[in-house]
Amino acid sequence: MEIALRGVQDNDLPVFRRQMTDPEAVRMAAFAPADLGDPGAFAAYWGRLRDTTHVLRTVLADGTVAGNAAVYGVAGEREVTYWIDRAYWGRGVATAALRALLAEVPERPLYARAAADNAASLRVLEKCGFRETARAQGFANARGREIEEVVLILENRAGRESADRR
Repeated sequence: MEIALRGVQDNDLPVFRRQMTDPEAVRMAAFAPADLGDPGAFAAYWGRLRDTTHVLRTVLADGTVAGNAAVYGVAGEREVTYWIDRAYWGRGVATAALRALLAEVPERPLYARAAADNAASLRVLEKCGFRETARAQGFANARGREIEEVVLILENRAGRESADRR
């Protein structure tokens, strides 16, 4: 399967909405915005994202929209995020998409967060070079309660080598 990234287009948004309101995917992601099921809220959410300096990409699997990936936040604290359609889970799409995004955005450090029980997402992040730095409690809209989340970092090569020597 060929995985590619491209800029987000208006016709991607209905596909993203379907993907990002899939109940199983929302439960797994845990920290999704609370009101994405509402069409107006979804449009406003993506409007805010697209009107910023975020790096937003549509993930394509053999030319079909399979999800999205992004880098967001302020310099020195930027985070990665991705959302892959459940039909593509377990097929290497998230890993390939994140690797492509990281190649496009050379800035380091980059951070990521995932629900501690989301083993698949944690594995994707580890395969792409992220390492755990902390655990925290956060309110998960999708689960209606606080859960444990893992905070990860991807450092530049020199920073990682110096940290490994300690």
